[in-house]
Amino acid sequence: MPTSRSLARLGQCVATGLLAISLAACAQFELQGVLPAPGAPAPQGNVPPSAPRAGGVETRGSVEHKELVAQFGGQYRAPAAERYLDDILVKLADASDTPGQTAYKVTILNTPVVNAFALPSGNLYVTRGLLALAEDASEVAAVMAHEIAHVDARHSALRAEREREAAVITQAAAVIQNKQKGDEIGASQRLSVASFSRQQELEADAIGVGVIARAGFDPYGASRFLTALGKSSELRAVLYGKKKSALDFDILATHPSTPDRVAKAVAAARQIGAPGLETKDRAGYLAAIAGVAFGDDPAEGFVRGHNFTHPRLRFSFTAPKGFLLENSSEALFGVRGADNEALRLDSVRAPAMQSLEDYIESGWVDGLLHSSVQRIEVNGLPAVTAVARAGEWNFKLAVIQAGDELYRVIFAVRSLNEDAERRFAASIRTFRRISAEEAHDVRGLRIAIVTAAADDTAATMAARMVVPNRPLQYFLLLNGLDREGPLIAGEKYKIVTE
Repeated sequence: MPTSRSLARLGQCVATGLLAISLAACAQFELQGVLPAPGAPAPQGNVPPSAPRAGGVETRGSVEHKELVAQFGGQYRAPAAERYLDDILVKLADASDTPGQTAYKVTILNTPVVNAFALPSGNLYVTRGLLALAEDASEVAAVMAHEIAHVDARHSALRAEREREAAVITQAAAVIQNKQKGDEIGASQRLSVASFSRQQELEADAIGVGVIARAGFDPYGASRFLTALGKSSELRAVLYGKKKSALDFDILATHPSTPDRVAKAVAAARQIGAPGLETKDRAGYLAAIAGVAFGDDPAEGFVRGHNFTHPRLRFSFTAPKGFLLENSSEALFGVRGADNEALRLDSVRAPAMQSLEDYIESGWVDGLLHSSVQRIEVNGLPAVTAVARAGEWNFKLAVIQAGDELYRVIFAVRSLNEDAERRFAASIRTFRRISAEEAHDVRGLRIAIVTAAADDTAATMAARMVVPNRPLQYFLLLNGLDREGPLIAGEKYKIVTE
């Protein structure tokens, strides 16, 4: 939520937050989600009803399981996909360096963020965003084998021990010598920990390639999936006007870059054999994920173009044309014109016995122009608007009351001229409550598997896609294709439909 100290940076941070949301709390085989509306990786709230509950005294493993499931949107039920992934896990366990030591079971997490985790308890997690991006059984097997390798190699425990050692050395240096020297040693130790993490990643990659090969899967699945992650990053960079470096794989220098990991994964596979000799089972994998939800969970709000609808809270909002929207559990974000304009929509509980005018002037924003506060009505709802200035950014603010909730709309722009003022005011007035019937009629997106006809091309398939932006690029990404052109008649392909 914007505070009196954060609003001055909103113009820059609101757009950066679109990407940072998905990059935070990533696991070892990570990157942001496939959709431009990825849901947050760590939403707050109670454990969803669908999360398994244990009776009596809970073990550490069961507590960790419930916490992780709650943080990633709850458990997503897809019986066919779960059975398929569990069958792969059995093969991977038998082919691992510690066969029979741990019985792994998969849980699918209800988020479009691309991620995977494994716990020492045997719980392994993949997101439905990862299932959408993976192209065949060997790719998803590579991800799961990579996560199991981290557990078998005790990487999390080793890294925690290394970090404890670094903290002790830093504290000792600060006491024995001086604070400046202690800071220098601490920085050196942090770099050492980061390097250790990079080595862990490459080790898990190499172990995973060997395991999937012994399990009968194509060892090149790891490099193909890493390549898909890189392409997903590049597409997001294009959509949101970011330089590629902002989305590189080696986040804060703690992970190897995508080209480095791909090259090493290919080298490891070549030591095993030539491409195309082992199982991919693309057809079986596509059949297993058919119908899996894609993108935002409609119950938590969803984006269609520059429109946003939240069925559970029963409201809709339309951003000005040209805005790219991304939803999270924290807020709805939007950017337009390579970050020259941004928006944020969130909600807070209405304070008791406080008018809207008093609330907007209560100090939660800096630079408020008190003379700009104006009472209006938005589709029958009481509201106030105002203008704020901080540094080189100008802000158009609106607070709309619906029941016990205050919905806060913040537009950030470098120059709040007459055209921007008009567009922002028109957008604010699109906020409205939706009926129970409208909320009930909401349909989410899902993955559909279709067969290419003789005259089908990537463009004709993309015309059937229901995604907020760039359907052709998303069709190519989801199907592991390098370029637009004719498709293979009779071949199965993924598309996104309602």
